[in-house]
Amino acid sequence: NSSENRLDAVLSGIGLAYLPEDMVQSQIQTGELIEVLTDWCQPFDGYYLYYPNRQLSSPAFKLIAEALRFHP
Repeated sequence: NSSENRLDAVLSGIGLAYLPEDMVQSQIQTGELIEVLTDWCQPFDGYYLYYPNRQLSSPAFKLIAEALRFHP
């Protein structure tokens, strides 16, 4: 289930893997990997965060929410 294990397997020629594009971008650029089934891959629009009450949020939660907001 590890992305790193799947990447190692795919680089070894074992088969196909569904991996985040930013994780394999350098291998795609060098030709080590090629993209397949691109019509079936949805673009990543960023994170969505749901929380029911802003008034009672902990400082740790606020820090994570701000980090996700400004660093997609």
